[in-house]
Amino acid sequence: MLSMPEYGFIAIPRDSVSCIPDPGRSTKFGASFETPFGHRMAKPVQYMESICALKPSLWSSLPDEVPSWVSDKRNRISVDRTTRWLDDCLAMQPTGSESALGAVVGGTSIEQRERSASEVASRNVAGFWLAGFGLGESIDDRPALLDAIMRILPEGKPRHISGLGLPVEVLQGVAAGIDLFDSTYPYLLTMGGYAMIFPFNMEDKLFDNKASNVEVSDIGTDSVKINLRATIYRNDASPIMQSCSCYTCQKHTKAYINHLLNTHEMLAQTLLEIHNTHHYLQFFEAELYKA
Repeated sequence: MLSMPEYGFIAIPRDSVSCIPDPGRSTKFGASFETPFGHRMAKPVQYMESICALKPSLWSSLPDEVPSWVSDKRNRISVDRTTRWLDDCLAMQPTGSESALGAVVGGTSIEQRERSASEVASRNVAGFWLAGFGLGESIDDRPALLDAIMRILPEGKPRHISGLGLPVEVLQGVAAGIDLFDSTYPYLLTMGGYAMIFPFNMEDKLFDNKASNVEVSDIGTDSVKINLRATIYRNDASPIMQSCSCYTCQKHTKAYINHLLNTHEMLAQTLLEIHNTHHYLQFFEAELYKA
């Protein structure tokens, strides 16, 4: 479908840029999302129609994701709905297909996370999608939630997560045993005019500064990223990173990208996206090598 046969395609209902869970409007009939086109509700039948049309390599069941501040009662309802929708989705999956990722929810409740993980682990699924992360939980609370889930999920099946994108969050996920990540972090930095510069051996520094992800200067630059809109780069003839092998760093300077950004040229986002995506993927490769 995407003319990229060498890559896998995973379909999930959540997109941190254009499809954000709206738990206040979700009902027993389906999950609600805020989109650029307004409020949308996805029922299991409609969702599976889309999955069958897309034919992804893997797809997640429909979850009822909730933020960290909901009540215990709402968390229980979220787990009940997600479990019921998982059974509905599995019943409607194409014959012979075994590519479903069961959604694990439960908010910031360890008890509900464990209950959801147990329910999903008892179903015939190809893997697991850890849903409901990146919705307000603190970085300090997350390890306990991940550990509670991982203790229950069987080994040998992929574990995918959404909502973790910062380098320190990725390191948390890798340490917990997460296999697959989806992230809008490179895109969001690109749209803000930022370029990634963090080295791949800075785990200690990232964790030591986890609250703010290291000291941020007045222009938004820190040890993770630089703000290429800033005037200090107007005459900087060096690449974003001397050691980077991406097209942007090999062919262009900070000064040129600063000019493109401040004159609102679309090429600025293209060059930044090339660098940020390349750097982010290199970061993952470095972590996989160490793992």
